[in-house]
Amino acid sequence: MSRGRVVAVVAVVGGLLLAVGILIGRLGAPTAAAPSTDSAAAGFLRDMQVHHAQAVQMALLVRDRTDDETLRTIAYDMAVTQAGQSGAMYGLLEAWDLPQASPSPPMTWTQLPTIDGSSGGGHQMDPSAPAGMPGMATTAQITALEAATGDEAVRLFLELMIDHHLGGLEMAEAVLARTDVPQVLDLARGIARAQQAEVDLMRGMLAALPS
Repeated sequence: MSRGRVVAVVAVVGGLLLAVGILIGRLGAPTAAAPSTDSAAAGFLRDMQVHHAQAVQMALLVRDRTDDETLRTIAYDMAVTQAGQSGAMYGLLEAWDLPQASPSPPMTWTQLPTIDGSSGGGHQMDPSAPAGMPGMATTAQITALEAATGDEAVRLFLELMIDHHLGGLEMAEAVLARTDVPQVLDLARGIARAQQAEVDLMRGMLAALPS
């Protein structure tokens, strides 16, 4: 199968997982427990969908630019997992009758107080970051990844995705400190576990690349 067809298959699978995730989100979101539109829970769901979309984009890009089967498998797993999670986040917002688009700038929800009243709990909004979110790659970095091949593409992807995952971890930690909505807690905890494991794996892969 050609690389182009493989990417198309990954995109189709990702789309199916997105649809399944939306259904799961709808079914798992009782309206009686709906958070407000300006809550940390809603802000996290909106922003993390954007964050995940870039991760899926980068994963598909590198999968088409390397013959490293280990990385291709990891990239596939990232793409389909994060597409499914994005679907669940979309479905939760829809079931709660909350708008998908945020009425506030990205990451504004991180300025809300933590549940325990502490000053900790994750990233504060950085307007200078791409899309206002931690770990997001710039347009120039995405363009460089599109142009890269072989080990260059692998190295650039690993560097960008490690930073991207660390940003996702910050976002997960921020919402865990600011919400008690069960569905959002489950999503954030799952994201944190998976992305920390992938960061550890990618750091090892990066260190093993030829200098």
